[in-house]
Amino acid sequence: QAQLVESGGGLVQPGGSLRLSCAASGFTFSMYAMTWYRQAPGTERELVATATSGGLTNYADSVKGRFTISRDNAKNMVYLQMNSLKPDDTAVYYCNAAHKFLARVVYWGQGTQVTVSS
Repeated sequence: QAQLVESGGGLVQPGGSLRLSCAASGFTFSMYAMTWYRQAPGTERELVATATSGGLTNYADSVKGRFTISRDNAKNMVYLQMNSLKPDDTAVYYCNAAHKFLARVVYWGQGTQVTVSS
């Protein structure tokens, strides 16, 4: 059974850093694009960063230059390094896996809370 488990969230001061991790299991990790999404209270879920199965990356404009997504296909892991955090980055962050050919095959993690506050 496919599973995504996020970790690494928490409370951090503005300007600080956090590293989120997502452990994948139960599917062929290398066949999936991996994406971090986030959702703040009262807002829609938004894409933060994507790493394709081929290693290409894409970022939301709001996080470019501050966040870095990476993946380790040998360990079935995806990471999100978040630097220079702002209060607007406060949200629940979700890990997503989307099959590179089969658009309907998508998995979600349960989310991890990131709070940026002094």
